[in-house]
Amino acid sequence: MEQLIHYVWKHKFFPLSPLTTTDGKRVEIVDTGLPNKDAGPDFFNAKVKIDGTLWVGNVEIHDKASDWFLHGHDKDSNYDNVILHVVGVSDTRVKKSNGDTPPQLLLPVPEHVATHYNELKTSDTYPPCYKIIPNLSRLMVHSWLSALQTERLEQRTKAINARLKLCEDSWEAAYFVSLARNFGFGINGEAFEQWATNIPFRNVDHHRDDLFQIEAIFMGQAGLLDLDYLSEQQRTKAAEDEYFLRLQSEYKYLAHKFHLKPIDGRLWRFLRLRPQNFPTIRIAQLAHLYYERRSNLSALIDCQTIEEVFELLQTHVTPYWENHYTFGGEASKANKKTLSKASLQLISINTVVPILFAYGRYKMSEKLIDRAFAFLEALKAENNHIVRMWEEVGLKVESAGDSQALIQLKKEYCDRKDCLRCRIGYEYLKSNKE
Repeated sequence: MEQLIHYVWKHKFFPLSPLTTTDGKRVEIVDTGLPNKDAGPDFFNAKVKIDGTLWVGNVEIHDKASDWFLHGHDKDSNYDNVILHVVGVSDTRVKKSNGDTPPQLLLPVPEHVATHYNELKTSDTYPPCYKIIPNLSRLMVHSWLSALQTERLEQRTKAINARLKLCEDSWEAAYFVSLARNFGFGINGEAFEQWATNIPFRNVDHHRDDLFQIEAIFMGQAGLLDLDYLSEQQRTKAAEDEYFLRLQSEYKYLAHKFHLKPIDGRLWRFLRLRPQNFPTIRIAQLAHLYYERRSNLSALIDCQTIEEVFELLQTHVTPYWENHYTFGGEASKANKKTLSKASLQLISINTVVPILFAYGRYKMSEKLIDRAFAFLEALKAENNHIVRMWEEVGLKVESAGDSQALIQLKKEYCDRKDCLRCRIGYEYLKSNKE
């Protein structure tokens, strides 16, 4: 309930009747103040007239007045500048550490706000605010989706910065790790990130002109050249496969040279994956990108359009993998195994845009940040259950920028029932319509 009173105060959902303190003094709210997210009173620099006298200071909000003592504010000098104590239940008078008694305001939550809040919190329908969606202004929706886009990119920037730290502040390496993670396309994402983080790029760079050696290191570091990590069926076939044995021998030499240790090959998931998405194929594609220097961050930054990005990231595999999906597997019809348009879309959304945004923030380059947003708008919207759900209730989705915003909305607001921080929730709460 305290959270809702906090919300009513912040957004000035005050009742029409005049406000008075618990001892009968007239209250006029000039400015509700600035919300405080840290320790201390809930709102700073509020302006309140009490019986015609203007007070400037802090406001503290509680569900019950007695919570003042429960939280120890009566012994905390940080609360001595509280000019108004706002409560839902006035069950006691309170005192500051200096002995003063702050004026107390019993703030009722308007009935329609309380009703709508309860609907949002308890509804089994998803999204619970569906009734108001068709009536929202385009400007309001656009503004909120734009804010959510930025919020999502800022979250992803934190993840990229964490990778950057693991990569000893190498943006090139951090980009490759981010790229590799998204080559896992969900189910193998964690394994790909662990694998890429484990590649010593400074050492690999010495062999960058030799695709076979790159592939040997890449497959070896993935644990896919260790027979013990392979399934029994794969093990038997791989042990008789000439290409596998050559890669294994080369990796053994390079591992000794550079003190390499592979990740656990059992991390990889093959079951229920399309063969095109097998880790072996994706790693072979990444080896080609690395060999051709298409995985360089500097090359990505040179791309001015999303079409240039697609061209840069398009890749294929070595001749062996044109005919195989696993080591020693049944030979398949020759196929270069390039990336599909849909795959390039997803990689651009989940890797290219976030890395441009994060690097732009690092370099304080508005040009790169603007390009990240421009790419989002140029990319097609994702087609998933989240996007379809919002479209069904009347929210138009026009680009990847919109779909990314709606994914952020669901994960960070709807799933957490955090309607009080949502702008659509705000519109729903303030509405007097049933």
